[in-house]
Amino acid sequence: MRVLERLDELYAIGGGPGANRLGGSAEEDEAHERVAAWMREAGLDVDVDDAGNLFGRLRGRRRELPEVWTGSHLDSVPRGGRFDGALGVVGALEAVERLGSRERTLAVVAFREEEGCTGRGCVGSRALCSAGFEMLPAAFLELHVEQGPQLETAGAPLGVVTAIAASARGQVIVEGREGHAGTTPMSVRDDAMVAAAELVLRLRDAAATAEGAVATVGQVTAEPGVTNVIPSRVLLSVDVRAQDDATLEEVCRVVPAELSRTAAVPMAPRPTRVLREELARRGLPPRELASGAGHDAGVLAAAGVPTAMLFVRSLNGGISHSAEECSSPEDVELGVDVLAVALERLAAVEK
Repeated sequence: MRVLERLDELYAIGGGPGANRLGGSAEEDEAHERVAAWMREAGLDVDVDDAGNLFGRLRGRRRELPEVWTGSHLDSVPRGGRFDGALGVVGALEAVERLGSRERTLAVVAFREEEGCTGRGCVGSRALCSAGFEMLPAAFLELHVEQGPQLETAGAPLGVVTAIAASARGQVIVEGREGHAGTTPMSVRDDAMVAAAELVLRLRDAAATAEGAVATVGQVTAEPGVTNVIPSRVLLSVDVRAQDDATLEEVCRVVPAELSRTAAVPMAPRPTRVLREELARRGLPPRELASGAGHDAGVLAAAGVPTAMLFVRSLNGGISHSAEECSSPEDVELGVDVLAVALERLAAVEK
């Protein structure tokens, strides 16, 4: 299958283990150059915008109409997965090649630096939306692996995304009092690490009891940071996500600090309905789910582009951002097929 062969080519860039195409790196550049060559081979008009986003356009018969876009990103986290992001670009190119010219122009997009390993993510799509659109696209569809276990658990090969989850991120500082680790009695200690641990557990419990919420403390820094001194100060990173804004606020109540928030972004009714109807036509389980991960689709949707996302089942327990990331060839092929049909419908002019 050509999609899998191309994914293998991209996966090899930068060497292993895993995918190593960090945003802004020479490896991300090489991936964009490789995909641009495939776009030209397919007869697409290739263009790169000021932010470095790559576009391959199959010109429509009525070029005055708003375009239909599809794509994702080509950068990865260190030692990342084979499918994350890249499937959405390679699968989009395959779908557009199969369709051929339609009434509307079809554009395959590879956005820059989605992962945000060293800062804020979705750099390319945010830059594009900040600059504005010459003409707002008629729709944007993003094909992506789920990066979670819900579809595998449900026995569903594909899922339709309802929204990009709300999120809250920031840093919490927990204060205590330092002291000698060997001479300070337990009864009089003011241990910042113990207080931080209690906060982590409260946050875990709050997320566990709120439907569709998750919370993560991924970084912990203790001061003074030596083995024989009771910590006087602990810095914690906090990442909370929820399927809606109200649930996010419910979990964040246990966090004694101000966190930066991003509201949930719903997907648009019409392109989402087109995906849902195609799954129903094929007799596939009508699985719908919110995306806990951020995506370029969320940025475009927030900017007013009618947007929908199609998830492909992740195997191996839904693991992602890992070399163990896995989706079956059959599910990938099915995802590309459904994407192609949806693009065909959205590229047609409604009577």
